[in-house]
Order: sequence, then C-alpha cells, then structure tokens
Amino acid sequence: MTGASPGDAALPGRPRASVVSGPATARAVNVLAPNPSPMTLDGTNTWIVAEPASGLAVVIDPGPLDEAHLRAVIAAAEQAGKRVALTLLTHRHPDHAEGAARFSELTRTPVRALDPALRLGDEGLAAGDVVTTGGLELRVVPTPGHTADSLCFHLPADRAVLTGDTVLGRGTTVVAHPDGRLGDYLDSLRRLRSLTVDDGVTTVLPGHGPVLEDAQGAVEYYLAHRANRLAQVETAVESGLVTASEVVAEVYANVDRTLWPAAELSVRAQLEYLREHGLTR
Repeated sequence: MTGASPGDAALPGRPRASVVSGPATARAVNVLAPNPSPMTLDGTNTWIVAEPASGLAVVIDPGPLDEAHLRAVIAAAEQAGKRVALTLLTHRHPDHAEGAARFSELTRTPVRALDPALRLGDEGLAAGDVVTTGGLELRVVPTPGHTADSLCFHLPADRAVLTGDTVLGRGTTVVAHPDGRLGDYLDSLRRLRSLTVDDGVTTVLPGHGPVLEDAQGAVEYYLAHRANRLAQVETAVESGLVTASEVVAEVYANVDRTLWPAAELSVRAQLEYLREHGLTR
C-alpha cells in the first residue's frame, strides 16, 4: 500500500473526501470497524447491502472479532428497518472474517464464503453465483491474487462493485505470497476492468479506505502500478540483487518502513512471476 492522502479528487479512482460510517450508495451502507493501522488504513469497511424497500439485508465482511463493532452493524441495519439475513466474506484475512462466527451467532444467519473453512451453513460461493436475498442482486466475481480465496461482489443496481482487498480506497494492495499470486491478481484486475467497460460499473466499495467514484480509473491505475513495480523488481534482480529483502530495500526505499514486511510478500510474488515467465533465473 502507499501513503496517499484520502479525499483528493485528483488521485486515482477519485476517492471521496473521507471514510465514514453511513450510506454510500442507494443500497450500500458502511459501518467502519475500529481497527485502523498501516495495513487496514482507517479500519475495515463492513458493508450492509439491501434493496431500499426490503426488510432483509446482506452483510459483507463483519470484520474483526470486536463485540461492539458487530453489534453496531446489527444496530445500523435495524435502524434502517432491516434484518440481517445473510453474511458474505470477500476472503479469509482476520480483519475481514474473524468476527464472522460470532456475527452468525448474534444474527442467526449463515456465512457464505469461497473457502469451505469459513462457511457456516450448507452453501458456499462460486463464480457465477447470484445472491438474491430480499430481492437484492449481488453477482459473485472470483478475484484471486491478494489471496487465493478472494472474491468481489458486483451490485448492478448501483453500478458498483464491493472489492474487499482486491482494490482499496487508498494506496495499493498486497499480493500476499505464497497464498496470493501475481498472475492471478493481474487476471482479476482485468476481470474488474471488464466490469467497468462492459457492465457499466462506476463505483468501488472497498474493504478499506474511501469509496472510489471512478472504478475504471482505479483499476487501470492498479494495472499500471503493477507493471511499473514488476519492471522495477526485474531491474533490481538484473543488477545483482538476490533476496526479496534486498529488492524491497531498493524498490520500496521511499515507502514507509512499517509497510516493508507487506511489500516483501508482494516482491516474493513478483519474483515468482518473473521466474515462471522465464524473465529471471
């Protein structure tokens, strides 16, 4: 991730001015978890998604195991006249999924995820699935790369996509090697770009950071950023650097050092990608 400031309309993706709990689109409401950090930015965005006239809601990524936060999500749904009927997970990382089991207890709802280990109930999630709770339409989009089990959810009625950690509201995403793979991630970004070009998606509802008003611009920035970083890593290797930590010190010299451990995961993924494509030994 990078250290860009939120709310600058000149930034890639045109981020909104701030990260707040409350409505983001006609069908999506954010409840911001109290877990800010260099890796989680302002905290985890827990999304409540529902048709305006429906009494049922879907929650995406309950977030960390924080009782007050989980109850705040339920309260936010109830204040809008909704009952939580289903929980979905974008991926397995604790800042998104750790609270899911407790949230399931509190709401008596199933939890659907790509990873069977995270599911609570009979149904998982797979490419092509469409969630229709309360008349809502959420299309499951497989987006491996950040992790192997990463998913996004296309919300056609709002011309939006909920991206988990695949696209953030600020900065860029870690490809969490060895679970995450760069080739998969690039394919996932291209899949998201096709949503913006072919399906009219304009808005990114991310797992961290502000809402993005220019989905296509954000995805194209991510693709360009990855190409640039990959070229930098290849150049570093050609100059004689061998280990991932050496490459990080060279390529990420201007990045906050607290992010270097995460950067090293991405560099390991980049080195693997270069080897697989015969670009390095």
